[in-house]
Amino acid sequence: MGGDGAASVLVTGGSGFVGSHLVRRLLERGYRVRATVRSTADTARVGPLTAMKGAFPGRLELFEADLLVRGSFDEAMNGCRVVFHVASPFLMPEKIKDGRRDLVDPALLGTRNVLGSVERTPHVERLVLTSTVGAIFGDYADVRGMDDQVLTEKYFNTTSTVDNNPYHYAKTLAERAAWEAEAAQDRWRMVSVNPGLVLGPSLTPASRSGSLFLLDELFKGYFFYGAPDFSFTTADVREVADAHIAAAENPDAKGRYIVAAQTMTSFHEMSLILRARHPRSLRLPRTALPHWPVRLLGPAFGLTQDYIRKHLGIRFRVDNSRSVHELGIDYRPVEETLLEHYEVWRRRRQA
Repeated sequence: MGGDGAASVLVTGGSGFVGSHLVRRLLERGYRVRATVRSTADTARVGPLTAMKGAFPGRLELFEADLLVRGSFDEAMNGCRVVFHVASPFLMPEKIKDGRRDLVDPALLGTRNVLGSVERTPHVERLVLTSTVGAIFGDYADVRGMDDQVLTEKYFNTTSTVDNNPYHYAKTLAERAAWEAEAAQDRWRMVSVNPGLVLGPSLTPASRSGSLFLLDELFKGYFFYGAPDFSFTTADVREVADAHIAAAENPDAKGRYIVAAQTMTSFHEMSLILRARHPRSLRLPRTALPHWPVRLLGPAFGLTQDYIRKHLGIRFRVDNSRSVHELGIDYRPVEETLLEHYEVWRRRRQA
């Protein structure tokens, strides 16, 4: 599908953490790329894409589009055979005043608007949807009810609600709506990519990605007194981008693909990795916290007892075999991803 003679492909949310890497990978593979952004006037966020336009002359076009405006993606999508729907609203929990208004409605309405444009664009043959492992489980405790307590693609999140983890709930509703739209017709096919916590070097200066915010708290020293026993499914942003492209290029790709390392990584393990390279960083925690102070003090930091009970100390294995065998993803060590993530973060802080 690459090469100068190829039909254009569309990336929604092209200025985001995943979107900007995906645009660059596509350009490197010879695609003509159209990317939507919320505002071309936001020079800081669009800067990396502007640089790519210069590096790949005549191959990247930028369009303004709003997830909440019907028909907003029609112009950008016109003539495209593949659509990568990456754009999604993300707010940190403390910024969410109304879960339905702030997250659920934009995610669902945004996906429906993109699907409406797909229906109106006869060229489109394949939609690759950026979902999340959070559309597979709500709380970590949910995985204990899965076969062999291993995370696989066959499950859907049934425990998140508009009040309990509205981001996961919003992504679950959006993915389900997309699958329903795919099932209702036979012109285009959909594949979903369901990554864990996306880490790695950011191309954009001020990503609003929650994954970057979470590590920001670790790096800034919020946990210097000790790392709470919370673990994460992790994915390198470059592998997430490659998985999207493979999902579009492999005609046999179908269904959902978890993109995440097989083993989870805890805050304490992250700290050990970073301290080995940066021993003088006093902000990084030296020790792991026992569970009892987290249970005692968690509510003061915005963690409910229910959240603590369903996440603290819980680890599970991840079955990423579909992404390895069908999409050809070769997972790099989490140490490499984390160190590159940290180096970019440090450079930005010093700039």
